[in-house]
Amino acid sequence: MSDADTPAIDYETEMVGTVAVPERDKLDESALAAWMGANVEGFAGPLTLAKFKGGQSNPTYCVDTPGASYVLRRQPFGKLLPSAHAVDREYTVMAALGPTGFPVPKTYGLCEDPEVIGSKFFVMGLADGRSLWDGALPKSAPADRREIYHAMIDTIADLHLKDPEAIGLGGFGKPTDYCARQIARWSKQYRLSETEPMPQMERLIEWLPQTVPAQHESSVVHGDYRLDNMIFAHGENRVIAVLDWELSTLGDPIADFAYLMLNWHNPTDGRAGLLGLDLPALGIPTVDEAVERYVARTGYPVPPMDWYFAYNLFRLAGIMQGIKKRVIDGTASSAHAKQMSERVGPLVERAYQFAQAAGLD
Repeated sequence: MSDADTPAIDYETEMVGTVAVPERDKLDESALAAWMGANVEGFAGPLTLAKFKGGQSNPTYCVDTPGASYVLRRQPFGKLLPSAHAVDREYTVMAALGPTGFPVPKTYGLCEDPEVIGSKFFVMGLADGRSLWDGALPKSAPADRREIYHAMIDTIADLHLKDPEAIGLGGFGKPTDYCARQIARWSKQYRLSETEPMPQMERLIEWLPQTVPAQHESSVVHGDYRLDNMIFAHGENRVIAVLDWELSTLGDPIADFAYLMLNWHNPTDGRAGLLGLDLPALGIPTVDEAVERYVARTGYPVPPMDWYFAYNLFRLAGIMQGIKKRVIDGTASSAHAKQMSERVGPLVERAYQFAQAAGLD
């Protein structure tokens, strides 16, 4: 089936809201209630559980009680890779950012004992607001779209201005050489899953490490900052919660910002992509306007965005190559995995084009 034949997905219908907890994801409710009674300030049962629809890698539940609603986020059951599904790191960064006024859900408690419900988990407050998935914001007026995008840019800028040492996150990751370490990691991953010669990828693997821009600052980076990982206030274009901190660490804030800005170069698909849209008519800032706003708020120098776009697309190509290898090996046979695997070539080509704009000869 070609992309043209693939039915458009209404992500807000598919991903927003809750469903009954599937049998495989059921929890020991009495054990959970006992733990919350002992560890969550103000908790009073009985509790009922539902599961959020969104496709998180860490299963996420709505915990309703007569007096309050909470969110429980846990690791998947079963054997995990050592650094994967780090709910404890998610909890740590949100607990540190919350007291600074940064918009994250209120944290109530972390349980590192897998005996309670079968895996590590944490409990946070429910952010009552709007989940938005389509970057074109089809239900919004131009002025509202502009405010929403400004709020996204201002919020990531404010994250990058937090001093990790001052908020207790000085040991949250290696603060320097972030992009160099990422390039080395994804070059290695690409080599392990290589399926065919790609001269442009070879050139990127050679060129990127030699041209890494000086890291202007070390900050907390989210790692997956995009529209559907935040909650907006009802009736107001203000971010009330940034979610999904699984990939957060210390690193180069410009790489984090450039990951968000890639949406301006990604095809429109009902998700965050904006390529091909008439942005001025829609009220959405252009790339230059967005960069200008971020620079004004942070005080950072104007970044070499072409290099950072090449870097981020290279990173995505490395991730997709791993999926492509699993499709070829028959260990990832879903139509979605196959569709994703077909993106490797175009990602490499676009990364190479941005690298050329950044000086690759």
